[in-house]
Amino acid sequence: MVKHYYVADDLDDLEQVEQELESIGIKESQIHVLSESAADVENHHLHTVNSFFQQDVVHSAEVGAIVGVVGALFILALSHFMGWTQSAAGWLPFVFLSLVVLGFSTWEGGLIGIQKPNINYAPFQKLLHEGKHILLVDSNNQQESAVNNVIGSHPHIRHAGVSASRWGVKLE
Repeated sequence: MVKHYYVADDLDDLEQVEQELESIGIKESQIHVLSESAADVENHHLHTVNSFFQQDVVHSAEVGAIVGVVGALFILALSHFMGWTQSAAGWLPFVFLSLVVLGFSTWEGGLIGIQKPNINYAPFQKLLHEGKHILLVDSNNQQESAVNNVIGSHPHIRHAGVSASRWGVKLE
């Protein structure tokens, strides 16, 4: 699936686009609107991006986990090469410490992510602050041309970017 991002000024236009997309077979779960005025989006019966996914919790927790794995491996390697594992306690305290470092790093990464916008939505923050709305449409190869036809019939909605993965948006 590819996620397309479109910028619009008017929620009435987006409501019309969503109805047209659903009429050609695009499911509700493939269409979302990102906006700073969530109440207005709800009043137009549009599907908002879940507030959890508007934050960078998942991505930041993954980065924290990677840091935690590196830290855990460092602790295990250091304890082995320093000979600390030769004591009566053996590996147990160092494995436990490594797990604590991994868990703490993952948790801390998630906490940092709560304070940041989702990495995929960060490029649109300026537009959102200006009162614009971002339409997100997930489509597969068979749906691409139909989605382009629907969006093309709405001149006030412009294509803003695309992402084929969850690690970034290619802006236009």
